[in-house]
Amino acid sequence: MTAANTQMELGAARSDGPSVQEVLALDVVAPPPELREGYYEYLGSEDIPVERYTSQAWHDLEVERLWRKVWQVACGSEDIPNVGDTTVYDIAEDSLVIVRSAPNQIRAFHNVCLHRGTTLVEEPGHVERLRCPFHGFTWDLDGRFVSMPCRWDFPHVDAERFHLPEAKVDTWGGWVFVNMDSGCMPLSEFLGRFPEKFPWDHDHFTKQAHVSRLIACNWKVAMEAFLESFHVVVTHPQLLMAMGDANTQYDVLSGERRWNRMITAQAVPSPHLSGEPTQQELVDNLLGMQFGPGASVALAEGQTARGLLAMLVRTQLQGAVAEGSVISDSEALDAIQYHVFPNFVPWGGYSRINYRFRPDGSDPNSCIMEVMMLSPFDPAGPRPSPAAELRLAPDQDWGDGTNFGLLADVFRQDMANLPRLQKGLRATRKAGVTLGDYQEVRIRHFHRELGRWLDPDGEG
Repeated sequence: MTAANTQMELGAARSDGPSVQEVLALDVVAPPPELREGYYEYLGSEDIPVERYTSQAWHDLEVERLWRKVWQVACGSEDIPNVGDTTVYDIAEDSLVIVRSAPNQIRAFHNVCLHRGTTLVEEPGHVERLRCPFHGFTWDLDGRFVSMPCRWDFPHVDAERFHLPEAKVDTWGGWVFVNMDSGCMPLSEFLGRFPEKFPWDHDHFTKQAHVSRLIACNWKVAMEAFLESFHVVVTHPQLLMAMGDANTQYDVLSGERRWNRMITAQAVPSPHLSGEPTQQELVDNLLGMQFGPGASVALAEGQTARGLLAMLVRTQLQGAVAEGSVISDSEALDAIQYHVFPNFVPWGGYSRINYRFRPDGSDPNSCIMEVMMLSPFDPAGPRPSPAAELRLAPDQDWGDGTNFGLLADVFRQDMANLPRLQKGLRATRKAGVTLGDYQEVRIRHFHRELGRWLDPDGEG
């Protein structure tokens, strides 16, 4: 590994071994141009204040200045395909009911009856109208007040002013975004150049699994564990044989404040290994983790592990992508992960993984982690129905009913760290969290933007 060098420019140190770009340059099927870019900027080395993860006051500030002001993913468009379909998005103490009110219209109403405050909807479903289960106050799908029992007893209620309060709604890439601030910037402005740097159409992917679980840590603690590959060497040592963990490419731009990216090459060995595995050993390792011990495909003469494994993925995806689509080696194999501020983590290429992290009500020491697995489907055929959410209890295992396979093992290992991390943050006598200049730069990039939103004089 490259040792720290006081003469080296800050943030310039890198691990030994081939960079992501050097790996991609040798691929059989070249990646799209968006993956041949790199844009790291050194963002400083200051500690992140511990109170951001533990303080009730900080959490309350996030509710007021972040969650009630920012664009955030509420659901997938496919979750509410028909007029009258609803789902619920809860964030901290707020609740929104998302409803398809017309074939091409999605609305988000504050999920509260204007009579005495009962939540209108608790679970995804289908309704003709939004009706309170307590006293029957009813609104249509456009939020207009329709009726109540004993109307004679409410002469003071003006139906024209009894409209359900709404949040802003927009869509991108098959996802429904909401914003509770009526004066917010447009979603397109908020996302910046992210859509052009994410060249995959999630409109043509369907949700095969949606699993959520309570975790005993702050939502940022959980999310940040998935924004770097630095932890792999200790937390996930079984991945080192065929994952270039310390050679991950981290992409941040100070001018692109609300998204960042990392690319971790697969079917290449970790620089942490003491010896160099053969190409056949790389193949056997990855297939063995995926399909069980003994799974193997022999390499042809001159063929690389990346070339063979990418070919197998392309074969597997035949019929599930548009005719004429070219799937590069990197899109087929690599961990291409984006972060969209504040809490959405979509993966690029043909990986199925998408994460969302949310605070658990008003508790800064608890959060909800969601894993949404997307898969492409034949655009010439009917759209499959999306999977319903599976809510795991806090003591349930990630393998319970999920069919996550290898990922379940990875999540188990991560879950062992996160409550311990939160416990330590509450016990520490150190005022700040110390981050690496390069491998943890996405966390710093996120906190810079978070600080802007919570600072009264910020630019959020």
